[in-house]
Amino acid sequence: MNGATGFVREIELSGHILDSGVFGRVLEIIMDNEFARYTIDNFAVGKTATDPSTARLRIEADTGEHLDDLLDKLRDIGAVVAGDTDAATIPAPADGVLPDDFYATTNLETDVRIAGRWHPVALPEMDCAIVLAGDAASTIAPSDVRAGDAVVVGHEGVRVQALQRPRRKAVFEFMSSAVSSEKPKESLIAEIARELLATRAAGKRVLLVGGPAIVHTGAGKYLERLIEAGFVNALFAGNALAVHDIESQFYGTSLGVNLADAFPVEEGHVHHLRTVNRIRADGGIANAIASGRLTSGIMYQAYGKGIPVVLAGSIRDDGPLPDVITDVVEAQRAMRRYVPEIGMALMVCTLLHSIAVGNLLPASCKVICVDINPASVTKLTDRGSTQTIGLVMDADSFLREIWHALRSETVSHAGST
Repeated sequence: MNGATGFVREIELSGHILDSGVFGRVLEIIMDNEFARYTIDNFAVGKTATDPSTARLRIEADTGEHLDDLLDKLRDIGAVVAGDTDAATIPAPADGVLPDDFYATTNLETDVRIAGRWHPVALPEMDCAIVLAGDAASTIAPSDVRAGDAVVVGHEGVRVQALQRPRRKAVFEFMSSAVSSEKPKESLIAEIARELLATRAAGKRVLLVGGPAIVHTGAGKYLERLIEAGFVNALFAGNALAVHDIESQFYGTSLGVNLADAFPVEEGHVHHLRTVNRIRADGGIANAIASGRLTSGIMYQAYGKGIPVVLAGSIRDDGPLPDVITDVVEAQRAMRRYVPEIGMALMVCTLLHSIAVGNLLPASCKVICVDINPASVTKLTDRGSTQTIGLVMDADSFLREIWHALRSETVSHAGST
């Protein structure tokens, strides 16, 4: 609407907007715009730890263009624009092609306004579009859109539910701040173990996204135990984790290094190639298990338990194993099928796979990223997975400690009942 000195709209905020920093972020965005001003018309702080706070602000800008741009930014962090219209759609012009002004999603819970009512968008995922079918809305990857799909365009009629943080912070929430090698890992790992058990009790899957360092560092036995005991019930990885895990079962080496004494083995550099060749001759991991060739290890346990396993390939792969999905779009689709079942993800020493899977997960999914390199842990958060907790430690230490913490928690729980 056009005011006396400019263009004016009102926005509303609700929830734990102070504790979560949403209110401060809204003011910061407005003040960073030299063409806009704000007035706080109403502000009510929740009286108890569980009560939400509410605020109503009057936003004024010099031009309609500046106001629209500002409102788009505020919608993306959880502001609701008073008097918003229904979401607008344009048919997708061709398979795999979106309209120019398509709404690009975040991984936060999102609603769209259809016929005057707000409807949740199914399967929140960042860097996707929203497609409407009647009064149903869902995210869709650009590669999966089909000609004629009703794609939401612009920001009007779309609202995002900012990730809320209650006033009473648990250790798990408190530690999600900055990445540091100096965090008290014992208490944090114990809290992660409790969250993992709670996730499993809620009927959700615990996903592990793993890199070959798990095998190189000798931590494969701990991941094997975690899968066997049912603590981890989904596994996403690349060709390398599977190859070196199976190599360690065939030869006792990983990248030609003896896992028992950490010394290189003569001709060990070809062990992983011979491993790939054997599995290819069998026609895949499942066949190698059925034939009795493969009798232990991470892949043996994962296939034996029948848990979801997605191995996504890369340009660097040797072989690869027959089980590896070499088409990256198909690999995304394979992972995406299991996303609704996942309640917690442990990302262990695999930067590219961690970012790839992090991009698929909703903000409501707890994510633990473990790497010896602080920059790798930070990168996942920078890419938009802001719910991530970063732990700077090696794979062996983390998997060993989480295994012992889980055993301790389950023994303690059994004793208390």
